[in-house]
Amino acid sequence: MIYLKKIETPIGVLRIACNDKELTMVTMDKFPKNHKEKYLHIEKKEHPILTETQIQLNEYFQKKRKIFDLPIGLYGTDFQIRVWKALLEIPYAKTISYADQAKMINNEKALRAVGGANGKNPLLIIVPCHRVISKNKTIGGFTGGIEIKKFLLKLEGGSDLYT
Repeated sequence: MIYLKKIETPIGVLRIACNDKELTMVTMDKFPKNHKEKYLHIEKKEHPILTETQIQLNEYFQKKRKIFDLPIGLYGTDFQIRVWKALLEIPYAKTISYADQAKMINNEKALRAVGGANGKNPLLIIVPCHRVISKNKTIGGFTGGIEIKKFLLKLEGGSDLYT
């Protein structure tokens, strides 16, 4: 069973979804292209994982939480999962480059593929793809839009994390 909930946040409406064991989606108010078919049979009712996710996201936006403690499920290709797991290693209020992230997964030439996988991250904020910027310290891209990425980086540590 898949459970779905919409929550209001300072960056807009987020959709969060889980199965009976783990959080499977945190996205802007749309389904990621590569996950839409997974959410066709859903229950729009409460689940403890969704409740806890909402609590922890609220704490994050209030600057009371730096690390999320949620059971998460990452579903994608082997490459995508390696890329997303590397994101979990980036500390709060720190940024790395796409090149750094490619090195973390032992595939230094995969810069574009890393960026593409980050763009398909199904757990925005929880799996912090917003902490990856270009090597020259420019902001880079973000599925939710550049202004939201800037907001999240400023929330965590100020605009000095990028130029």
